[in-house]
Amino acid sequence: MTAAAKDDDFGSKQSKNVAVIGAGVSGLAAAYKLKSNGVKVTVFEAEGRAGGKLRSVSHHDLVWDEGANTMTESEVEVKSLLDDLGLREKQQFPIAQNKRYIVRNGMPVLIPTNPVALIKSNFLSAQSKLQIILEPFLWKKNESSKVTDTDIQESVGEFFQRHFGKEVVDYLIDPFVAGTSAGDPESLSARHNFPDLWNLEKRFGSIIAGAVKAKLSAKKEKNGENKGSSEKKKRQHGSFSFLGGMQTLTDTLCTELGKDGVKLESKVLSLSYGYDGKSTFENWSVSYASKGGKRAQASSYDAVIMTAPLCNVKEININKGRNRFSLDFLPQMSYMPLSVIITTFKKEDVKRPLEGFGVLVPSKEQQNGLKTLGTLFSSMMFPDRAPKNLYLYTTFVGGSRNKELAKASTYKKLQTFHFVIPVSNFLVSHTRSLIYSGF
Repeated sequence: MTAAAKDDDFGSKQSKNVAVIGAGVSGLAAAYKLKSNGVKVTVFEAEGRAGGKLRSVSHHDLVWDEGANTMTESEVEVKSLLDDLGLREKQQFPIAQNKRYIVRNGMPVLIPTNPVALIKSNFLSAQSKLQIILEPFLWKKNESSKVTDTDIQESVGEFFQRHFGKEVVDYLIDPFVAGTSAGDPESLSARHNFPDLWNLEKRFGSIIAGAVKAKLSAKKEKNGENKGSSEKKKRQHGSFSFLGGMQTLTDTLCTELGKDGVKLESKVLSLSYGYDGKSTFENWSVSYASKGGKRAQASSYDAVIMTAPLCNVKEININKGRNRFSLDFLPQMSYMPLSVIITTFKKEDVKRPLEGFGVLVPSKEQQNGLKTLGTLFSSMMFPDRAPKNLYLYTTFVGGSRNKELAKASTYKKLQTFHFVIPVSNFLVSHTRSLIYSGF
């Protein structure tokens, strides 16, 4: 989130007025926080609906999400938001969310839930297991294992390969990265995508030794505190959704902001900072195209919070006084194109149903005909998302490994679609193209 704001006098004025550009979950949450603190806030959204990429669909007794399917509560701000919005009673935790699968040699394999189980399993080769066991000894904090300036710039793949070898990257890190960001380990920064692990290496040399020490330290700190309930721990560490899908969150935020607080079909064209003739202070004016293309202007904003995608931000003209404000400092970002395929099957047609959260597909498995990033077992996670006689699955296609397939027609996607779970007949399939688009 980037913000354009006034100088220090913003905090000195009694009446504050803020514009938020973009009504996705970030923009709506920021606006709600401001309103809760007595700030007058207006959200501008170019589309005809709020919520951004969070979209839940109800169709013939089915409920599915076309964007994010779950979220976590690891940050205290999320906990406070859910409490303030009264969403606790609508929270849904997936059944057996710790049961997750990764495809190997064309078949889904249950992922061991802890390092000991991983070593005992047949998921990795003996050589990779040995490298994991020796990691705390090979990467002690000494001169030979210090983090160098080169390591600061290294990719996720390079980082984990140094510690655990290529097989771990190919069959654990690669599918995890693809499943969470649609990216690949070689194009993402280790420091910025895994900051906790990167800092553990910097402090201890060994990731495993550092993780163990950090866990022991955390337990020691909690010895004098009351133990939280199992439900509280579940909330802190587990992923969850809401009754009706993830859109329940953004719908609730919109309700709290009110109809006047969110301007739909209002594409921001320009921002100007200066004296508007209505105030003795310099402030922001927002010029936007309303429904039908009619141009309108709103002024006297003390600050502007920008939550729109960078490609949209770069289209906005920003002026300070009579001078154009350059946006050259904004980085070049690549959003991976991604499509979602919703499929349902009669339960009797699923030969070997898998219980759990879902299955991830390593990029190496493309050689076995698997072009997808992974599949969520939607009705296994949340049984109320489908009738009792059906299984509902959500499959993601595209990302960095198959950009063109994400942009292809529904027919082309279904032609190349190879389901990882043995089934007899397709009953229903819905394809939502390009929920995220690259640029």
